[in-house]
Amino acid sequence: MKEIEFYDVKAKNKFKTAKFDIREKKGRFFAVAKSPTGPHECWRILSAKQAKELK
Repeated sequence: MKEIEFYDVKAKNKFKTAKFDIREKKGRFFAVAKSPTGPHECWRILSAKQAKELK
């Protein structure tokens, strides 16, 4: 799986990971990863094309 970059809003830092899920909500696609600094999730908006490539 390809590594992508996320921004952790709570920790205020960026991180890269290849461990993420692709989720769809109301027709929009998101990559969701667990934060390396806590128990919360970090979400990143994806285009439909990006979501298809990463699945």
